[in-house]
Amino acid sequence: MDLPINRTLATEVILLGFSKHFKINLALFFVFLAIYIVTISGNGFMVCVIIFCSHLHTPMYFFLCNLAFVDFFYSSSTVLKLLVDLLSSSGKTSITVCAIQVYFGIFLGGTECLLLVLMAYDRYVAICKPLHYPILMRWSICFRLIALVWVSSFMTSVVPSLLMPVRVCNPNQMNHFVCEVLVVVKLSCDSTEKNEIVMRFTSFISILFPFVFILLSYACILSSVFKIQSAGRSKAFSTCTSHVTVVTLFYGTALIMYCGPSSKYSPNFGKYISIFYAIIIPMLNPLIYSLKNKEVTKIFLAIKPSSGCCKIKSVFSRE
Repeated sequence: MDLPINRTLATEVILLGFSKHFKINLALFFVFLAIYIVTISGNGFMVCVIIFCSHLHTPMYFFLCNLAFVDFFYSSSTVLKLLVDLLSSSGKTSITVCAIQVYFGIFLGGTECLLLVLMAYDRYVAICKPLHYPILMRWSICFRLIALVWVSSFMTSVVPSLLMPVRVCNPNQMNHFVCEVLVVVKLSCDSTEKNEIVMRFTSFISILFPFVFILLSYACILSSVFKIQSAGRSKAFSTCTSHVTVVTLFYGTALIMYCGPSSKYSPNFGKYISIFYAIIIPMLNPLIYSLKNKEVTKIFLAIKPSSGCCKIKSVFSRE
């Protein structure tokens, strides 16, 4: 396909980042480095604790382990390149690296959306159908559900992008700190109408539809909880507070970014929203789940270099 008149094909993109001043970028470097260290430490801790502590081998913690795994790599795919760019004056990124970053971002972001749905379903079964929980959430089903989440995320996010590749033309500057799919599409040599329709459709499938499912799950949970005697309500609510907090933070920003009227947003708005759901939330997730979870908190406080508080067990117990 021929290029439009007065357009040349770009071999790289330039990320404008946050500032052109080195001192500001240096300060931001240490800020994001600290955030990244907290992120990988917190999520790494969650993964290790859940894997090596046999009494945490339950469906809820199995799903949480997957969430921590996703957040670990989701943050890494964004922050590591950002740290390099903050110390570089050019901000240049090859088209290949940019494409890889886009695919990783939409794949891991889509996976997190579906994982939060799966965790909501787990709480729904545990509270609304407690007698059926051992059957409905047995390990064979949990493994199939997790496999379905990863495959579905790939099929609904990455595959459409691969089927409709974007040719990037000059001018190749992006007012962003990461190769975000919504920004990359604007640099397309061709008409973006079809791409925008596909993105709206995939956003509905990957974000809006799962969010509605979560809302319906918690509507059923609330209905069941209010039927419980007051003595048991607090315990039922306590098992959901962490998940509700994470869902509110993640879906709130994702819906604004991908389902909102982007034409009404300022050029910098998407960049700041991306900081929240791609960098801040992966750092907050393990803190939210550990601080609001008595079992994880007890393990953290009990860990000592020489203690054998957890029996090492590399695989989850099967039925």
